[in-house]
Amino acid sequence: GSVVASYPYDDSPTHKPTGVYSKSADDEVFRYLAKAYASHHPIMRTGKPNCPGEEGETFPDGITNGAQWYDVEGGMQDYNYVWANCFEITLELSCCKYPLTSELPKEWENNRESLLAFIEKV
Repeated sequence: GSVVASYPYDDSPTHKPTGVYSKSADDEVFRYLAKAYASHHPIMRTGKPNCPGEEGETFPDGITNGAQWYDVEGGMQDYNYVWANCFEITLELSCCKYPLTSELPKEWENNRESLLAFIEKV
């Protein structure tokens, strides 16, 4: 896990594991939507999720192009964009994939304003 808003493409023509910006035709729209979410999230907007084992990982403005972060061949986000013209971003909301129930109220507080801002943009 991490705390970042990721946008298409997740796959790149080179399939290099990481570091390749794979720009879609709607890159500006995707960046706008990802930034709308990230800019309202107290951790995401810093670009420094500080996840255990990945403390040095950073994301400018709390967003990333999927393939630049890591290449995913055949991912649902790209599939839906290419084949159904569905604009999706992927939200990584926690360093922990399965947070404890006791942590959920804090996760809600971290994401509430981001979610509302994102819905307003959509």
